[in-house]
Amino acid sequence: MLLKIENLTKSYSGPDGRVPVLQGISLSLDAGETLALTGESGSGKSTLLHLIGGLDHADGGRILVGGQEVTALDDAGRAALRRGMVGLIFQQFNLIPSLTVRDNIRFQARLAGREDPAWAAALTDALGLTEQLTKYPEDLSGGQQQRVAIARTIAARPALILADEPTGNLDEDTADRVMDQLTRLVDEAGATLVLVTHSSALASRMARQCHLSHGRLS
Repeated sequence: MLLKIENLTKSYSGPDGRVPVLQGISLSLDAGETLALTGESGSGKSTLLHLIGGLDHADGGRILVGGQEVTALDDAGRAALRRGMVGLIFQQFNLIPSLTVRDNIRFQARLAGREDPAWAAALTDALGLTEQLTKYPEDLSGGQQQRVAIARTIAARPALILADEPTGNLDEDTADRVMDQLTRLVDEAGATLVLVTHSSALASRMARQCHLSHGRLS
């Protein structure tokens, strides 16, 4: 079991007191599984992903990634977990503007101590980025930037990939192509994927689907 979540709770402060967002979430995923997490806007999907990735603190419950308890780690421990085991793909791309495409792709793998030029070359070829390697993010289209973000994450060979609406800024045709590439490369890397999406079509590509509503999974 790669990911295990037990009775996870999270709330935020509101004008009338604490507002519950996640209420007793429990979930488990084996290595290599893919999961789509759906739900209305504001249902807590991104919050759950951020908690799994150690970007936020839970109020209660436990999250274990590869047997390591994320909810018990300090800031340095969570940062180390993201460098070594967890890869994050966001809707906003979050590329480093001062780095070329080649160096953006190498960045996460270098931090993880797992730079593999042959694997990086295979990724850039599969994602159609070979001719873009010397360019900077500002010179790329949105679809190209998202493919760079995907390559950067997968180049580090994380065991768990968390993708938060990774095609939300793309048109439908580009989104389909990017998702084709993402799912194929995740499979080749043997990674576990948790995908947050509003799209039922994208969700159907995942082996499992969970719906988040009123702070609970179904």
